[in-house]
Amino acid sequence: MHNIDYEKPVVIAGPTASGKSALAIALARAHDGVIINADALQVYDCWRVLTARPGPEETREIPHFLYGHVNRRTAYSVGQWLREVAEILSQVKGRMPIIVGGTGLYLSALLHGLAEIPAIPVDVRRQSELLLSTAEGRARMLAELHDNDLKTWGKIDQNNPARVQRAWEVLRATGRSLSDWQEDPTLALLPRGSVNAICLDAPKDWLTPRIKRRFQAMVENGALDEVRAALPDWNPSLPSSRAIGAAELMSHLRGELPLATAIERAVIATRQYAKRQRSWFRSRMGDWTHIDLSTKPCE
Repeated sequence: MHNIDYEKPVVIAGPTASGKSALAIALARAHDGVIINADALQVYDCWRVLTARPGPEETREIPHFLYGHVNRRTAYSVGQWLREVAEILSQVKGRMPIIVGGTGLYLSALLHGLAEIPAIPVDVRRQSELLLSTAEGRARMLAELHDNDLKTWGKIDQNNPARVQRAWEVLRATGRSLSDWQEDPTLALLPRGSVNAICLDAPKDWLTPRIKRRFQAMVENGALDEVRAALPDWNPSLPSSRAIGAAELMSHLRGELPLATAIERAVIATRQYAKRQRSWFRSRMGDWTHIDLSTKPCE
C-alpha cells in the first residue's frame, strides 16, 4: 500500500470474501473517504446479509453509496450504475472516493468505458427470462449464439447465466454482436491512469475457509429470513435472484433440501464464483497493484 497516491480515487477489486470492504473502510477512516459499491448484487434491497453488505455501524460512520437502493424486482444495468457513480463523484469533491466490489463488468466499464448498447425491449427481456426459467434454456441461448455470433460465444463465461442472457438479448434486440458493440466504448468515467487500482489476490486454499465461515455466519445472522421474505413471489430469472446461496436456501425452505446440504451447495457455488473472479482478474487486471493475501493470516 506504500505506492498509493492518496490524491487519486481508489478502486478495490477481489474475489468474494477476500476482505475488500474491510480494506475500503480502513482507507476511508484514514483518508476521509467515501465508499461506492461496485457489486452487482449488493445494490438490491432484499440482500443485506446474503451479499455481506456493510452493516449499520459502518454506514453510520462512513458514507456508503449504491448499497441496497434497488428493488429486487427491478432490472439494473451497468449503464445505470455508471450514471449514478458519476452523480456521486460530483457530490463528494474534496473527499477520497473508494470504489469497491467484485463485479468485473462494472469495474471495466468504470475504467475503460462502456459500449452504448440500446435498451433491451421488454418483449426480448421476457423471452430471455422465460428461456432461463427452463432447464434447457441456457443451452438454447448458447446454441443460437454459436450459430449467429461465434465471436461472443467464444468469449463469454458460458457457465454464467447473466452473461449468456446479456449476449443473447443484445443479438436478438439489435441484430449486432455484443462483441462488436463492445469494440466501440464511450469514454471512461475514471480512466485507468487516474486511479489507484488495487486487486486482492486470494488463493483457493486461503479463501475457502473464509467462504465456509462467512456463509455459516450469514445463515446464523438472518440470511434465511431474507430468502423467506422473497419466497412468495420468487422468480429465479430476475437478476436479484442470482445472489449466491439464494437458490440453495430457497430449496431448503421449500422442503427440498436439508439445511446442511443447502449450506454445502451454497459454499461450493461461492467457491466456483470466486474461481471465475480470479480468472477474470488475472486476464484483465495485470497492471493493477496486486496484494497477495496468502501471506496474511486467514482470520
